[in-house]
Amino acid sequence: MRFPNPHTLEQIATIINTKFVGPADFQVLGMNEIHVIQQGEIVFVDHPKYYDKALSSRASVVLINKEVECPEGKALLISDDPFRDFNKLSTYFKPFIKSTSSISESAKIGEGTVIQPNVFIGNNVTIGKDCRIHSNVSIYDNCVIGDNVSIHAGTVLGADAFYYKNRPEGFDKLISCGRVVLEDNVDLGALCTIDKGVTGDTTIGKGSKLDNQVHVGHDTVIGKKCLIASQTGIAGCVIIEDEVTIWGQVGTNSGITIGAKAVIMGQTGVTKSVPGGKSYFGTPIEESREKLKQLAYVKKIPEIIEKLKE
Repeated sequence: MRFPNPHTLEQIATIINTKFVGPADFQVLGMNEIHVIQQGEIVFVDHPKYYDKALSSRASVVLINKEVECPEGKALLISDDPFRDFNKLSTYFKPFIKSTSSISESAKIGEGTVIQPNVFIGNNVTIGKDCRIHSNVSIYDNCVIGDNVSIHAGTVLGADAFYYKNRPEGFDKLISCGRVVLEDNVDLGALCTIDKGVTGDTTIGKGSKLDNQVHVGHDTVIGKKCLIASQTGIAGCVIIEDEVTIWGQVGTNSGITIGAKAVIMGQTGVTKSVPGGKSYFGTPIEESREKLKQLAYVKKIPEIIEKLKE
């Protein structure tokens, strides 16, 4: 997420009441998660396991809970609770704005787009030309929808990321201030849920089609011309490359990549990244031919046991 205007390191430290290491006028352009961080932005880290990754990332500012040596060309914000202070910055730069109507006055809706009754469209939403939005769809603030997109009844775009920190008093939520972006010619079935990014975008690429009851987690990027069947659950921070086919009741781990033109057969658990151009099946996931051979061998076990008894 980029700030509306650049801020100095001292200004950011004042907002969250922390010490800083680096020039007071060090320029800060935004904030992001580690997997999408860009130069000029803040990343937070609160566990020693990830210190080196954060400090060596593209981030220009590291919000960290330990005084460490500052890498050359970077700056530090020293906090006793980086998770809390990252949330403070999210709230400061992207505060929740109450809607006062079913279709916000700040929404931009293209020519030829049809909005059916009982649709909610939040603040600063952009919808392209010739779209069809069916009844009871909810489109949260800041979503971006391209041309010729269809969204069927009950689908929700832009709900919060499922991202929590486990504290002694309970689960503390990481505030989501990202977006959902649907490119041109995307079709979404009924009762789909597409969560917004924490600080970036959850994106569905041009020409992709999702069946009913598909869930897409925060910051996931789905490529062009993908087909995803009903009851599939895609975790956060997944990359699905172009022309992937995913059949029904598939589930994925977070942070994995599914290569271009891969086919994931029904009820598969995608537990790791897989190369494109192949067919996969089973849990844990394997190439489908190999998995089906294994199942055929399993069926022969009773026959083998009987022969051993003889």
